[in-house]
Amino acid sequence: MNIKRTALLLATAALAFPVASCAGKKAKSDTAYVARDVNTLYSLAKKSADQGNYADAAKLFDEVERQHPYSVWARRAQTMSAFSYYMAQQYTDAISSAQRFLTIHPGNSDAPYANYLIAMSYYQQIADVTRDQKITQQASDAFGELIRRYPSSRYATDARLKLDLINDHLAGKEMEVGRFYQRSGNWLASSLRFRTVVDKYQTTSHTPEALERLVECYLALGVPDEARKAGAVLGRNYPGTTWYKHSYELLRRAQPKA
Repeated sequence: MNIKRTALLLATAALAFPVASCAGKKAKSDTAYVARDVNTLYSLAKKSADQGNYADAAKLFDEVERQHPYSVWARRAQTMSAFSYYMAQQYTDAISSAQRFLTIHPGNSDAPYANYLIAMSYYQQIADVTRDQKITQQASDAFGELIRRYPSSRYATDARLKLDLINDHLAGKEMEVGRFYQRSGNWLASSLRFRTVVDKYQTTSHTPEALERLVECYLALGVPDEARKAGAVLGRNYPGTTWYKHSYELLRRAQPKA
């Protein structure tokens, strides 16, 4: 998952924001409205973040924006709020803060970072393949948007890696459903799932198995020509795999006897 690289990207970008002059006052345990000058408020928020109190920091950064919306610190506080919510594992709030920043400052130099925070917030919520994959698709869409809009940004390389992992995950879900249909004897439904893997996720690790299972499904459906086509693709691209050996044996046995 390259977790260390991801954490470094997030933390480095967060630390890039300058710190306001310290006012020497202690943060209170809550963030009820108390009027403070912008430097004091931003410093309190940054101190909370530095101490790992990310949930409190996020609320204090929100206060910077609320109390001083036209200050230069308000823009910085928005991205720091999103980062703090992310670190506190409050991903819905992180997405909301980052999207608010992008709505107000779409052309800002920190826009790639805000997009990355949105994508990572979805990514951290991805469930295993037995669960609904709506969040997985949202993560895929967010990383795809990041790559499309900022292909040369420092976050694009990690986004491409994450997108490969997400595609493998989505392909795994298609395989899991396809196997279920196959076990139930629903050959047409299962073949459609395996075909999706071959057509949409052909660069993932699931493709050899999907092709072999297509051979099984097509033979069961009585369309041996399609089975041979799937077997030929499997043999051409994955000749040394057990999946090819199995499909070859199935096709050999299915040949009409002279």
